Amino acid sequence: MATSNLNAPHFKDADKARKYLESQVWPHGPVCPHCGVIGESYKLKGKSTRPGLYKCSACREPFTVTVGTLFERSKIPLHIWLQAVYLLCSSKKGISSHQLHRTLGITYKTAWFMAHRIREAMKDPVFTKMGGDGKIVEMDETFWGNKLPKGQRPKRGYHHKEKIFSLVERGGSVRSFHVPDISARTLRPIVLQQIEKDTHLMTDDYASYRSLKKDFKRHSVVNHGIGEYVRGKIYTNTIEGYFSILKRGLTGVYQHVGSQHLKRYIGEFDFRYSNRAALGISDAERTDKALKGISGKRLTYRRTDVEMEKTP
Repeated sequence: MATSNLNAPHFKDADKARKYLESQVWPHGPVCPHCGVIGESYKLKGKSTRPGLYKCSACREPFTVTVGTLFERSKIPLHIWLQAVYLLCSSKKGISSHQLHRTLGITYKTAWFMAHRIREAMKDPVFTKMGGDGKIVEMDETFWGNKLPKGQRPKRGYHHKEKIFSLVERGGSVRSFHVPDISARTLRPIVLQQIEKDTHLMTDDYASYRSLKKDFKRHSVVNHGIGEYVRGKIYTNTIEGYFSILKRGLTGVYQHVGSQHLKRYIGEFDFRYSNRAALGISDAERTDKALKGISGKRLTYRRTDVEMEKTP
């Protein structure tokens, strides 16, 4: 009989959650967050000592596994945090703060803040370029939302919408960017920074992509303007499929996302897609990868800066 992953011990008990977190972020032994020394700490014991407290032999500073992470100084039990990470990592189209608050038994504001902290942990700490010899990277732009003041009717076109530019490596990862415009002056530097020059690029016939031909080994184009969408192995269906997932999540789950937070939301979708089941990555493995990214990701928000998604 199948059992839910949320029945695992570290999702039910704070002490077991702490030990599990230690195994994920300290695979080679405790790391002092104050001086960075590995394996030179000892565990403090005693009735008055809080669980999981260590002391560094090098700098003499005490610490736990949550110091310097997004869990530091949180009043939320650690096993509830781990449940939230799992739910956000395993939901293909995301999970709203309202759903988190109902599922975990916490306030809506707490759920919203936790979700944003977790999105920070999803950022890849190591930068490597996409593509390479024999690899194909598709790129495209899409539009979402409405930036106009409430009550003002939009004109035709996309100028009143948020612009998202994405790169997807076939059989691999995706990277998305919230951009101010989709001109060649804005998009070309992103492409040059993110993609290896010996990559085979595939795009539609949008004018901003035309100058890329001289920068890369090969650049193939499908002309949507004349109804051409596939020419053999040349197409942009992969990136368009990703946009479909992104928009269904933003519209159906989150519904309203402030421009100042959109970067984190699209980063969440990038993370799940880049660590998807089709690549052999399970929900539990995806969650563990997010947990490994918790260090140095503390977030603080002023109440006046917070704009929450309006989700039932």
